[in-house]
Amino acid sequence: MLAYLAAGSFGEQYRDMDLSPADPVVPMLAKAVDAVPQPDSVDGGLAFEPKWDGFRAIVYFDGTTVEIGSRGSKMLTRYFPELVDAFTSLLPGPCVLDGEIVVRAGVAGNERLDWEALSQRIHPAESRVRTLSVQTPAMFVAFDLLAEAGESMLATPFSARRTALERVVEHLGHPIYLTQLTKDVDLARRWLVEFEGAGLDGVVAKLLSAAYAPGKRVMLKVKHHRSADVVLLGYRVHKSGQGVGSLLLGLYGADGVLRNVGGASAFSDKRRLELVDELAPLVRHDGTGQVEKAETERSRFSGSKDVSFVPLEPSRVIEVRYDQMEGSRFRHTAQFDRWRPDRDPLSCTFDQLEVPVAYDLSEVLA
Repeated sequence: MLAYLAAGSFGEQYRDMDLSPADPVVPMLAKAVDAVPQPDSVDGGLAFEPKWDGFRAIVYFDGTTVEIGSRGSKMLTRYFPELVDAFTSLLPGPCVLDGEIVVRAGVAGNERLDWEALSQRIHPAESRVRTLSVQTPAMFVAFDLLAEAGESMLATPFSARRTALERVVEHLGHPIYLTQLTKDVDLARRWLVEFEGAGLDGVVAKLLSAAYAPGKRVMLKVKHHRSADVVLLGYRVHKSGQGVGSLLLGLYGADGVLRNVGGASAFSDKRRLELVDELAPLVRHDGTGQVEKAETERSRFSGSKDVSFVPLEPSRVIEVRYDQMEGSRFRHTAQFDRWRPDRDPLSCTFDQLEVPVAYDLSEVLA
């Protein structure tokens, strides 16, 4: 993978892109690796940044008007009026920035990222958007400069883009921040451990000589790898209508209540069909012999989405891999690892989960 990174001059084909909201750029992406790579393992060297856990955003400022594009090129502008005001008043001139929108929570000296508060910012009612912009104001953490003064920088090496980015945003102040960067691999490994306590979810490695490659997985990302034994609560039928789409997972709290903590998916077509037969003896039925009806909690983001699932007797244990928790749930979809017939479901409690040591977000933003 590192040899692949060193070989490409990806940005050349994008040199003349318009870089405007009318033709939004797709953000450059990252490929997952198991460990923080050595900087000298690739020609040109690597630099490391904290991996922020928020909304990826491309900010377009023409000197007067601001638009904020999402990772999927949808406009987020209306949801963050406080950031629009900040970009308009603070940015020194026309530019296109790549970064992350985040929300902080907690008290001074003990702050962290708040994903739940951030996700609530996407609301259809303008009055609610305005209220939340005051109650849970967002920040923008910049980590790349794609254009300045109307000139595209996509073909420019990252080292030069970073220097220009520092000149543009380093001294702007709240709520626009410049992400930390280091060439020290030992410091990057410390960040991987310590910054999780502030709500971040890993470290990103960037090739210093690389151009910006929209939509390409040119960067490397390192996230935490953990496992947990969880109780199988039920399954959702695949969107095709055939087979198991995802498994619902649970853990017992200190009060003895079994709580839904997320799901595991990514099964092959063959395996999805096999699971239906394997799990059939566990399906729960009501007094008339019909399969019990069950739904997971519906959120604002569910919309008209089908949240029903097939409930199972909580008698089987699965070992899953996950990266981090968000409150009492897995932050991202867990990965099925293996069945654990040797484990008693009642032994699958929250106590087994690793809890990161708290780390103040202000130290990460410094």
